[in-house]
Amino acid sequence: MRENNPTVYSTEWGRLCPKCGKPAGKCICKTSASTVKSGDGIVRVQRDSKGRKGKTVTLISGVPLNEEGLRGLLSDFKRLCGAGGAIKEGVIEIQGDHRDVLFDEIKKRGYPVKKAGG
Repeated sequence: MRENNPTVYSTEWGRLCPKCGKPAGKCICKTSASTVKSGDGIVRVQRDSKGRKGKTVTLISGVPLNEEGLRGLLSDFKRLCGAGGAIKEGVIEIQGDHRDVLFDEIKKRGYPVKKAGG
């Protein structure tokens, strides 16, 4: 019945989740659905310098991990390359051109990986 006519607001609780019916702050749908982003299952490694004043960065996208897993992977990659890095919108950025090193490391970890973008 909930799927056909979900309540999304209550004067008593405020905003409600349309899937589980719980208050937005206590929703259990959000935490389970947003842990891993969907994609085609292939990790892509590419080099990019657009919008960075000519500085080159290596971008790693499509890693099927949650935010905490990405942070651990970022830490390992930064240590391996001896460079800085960040996570922006689920994409790992490592400063410098480290495509070959990161490609081999990702392959060792068992993920299907491709070099992308020329």
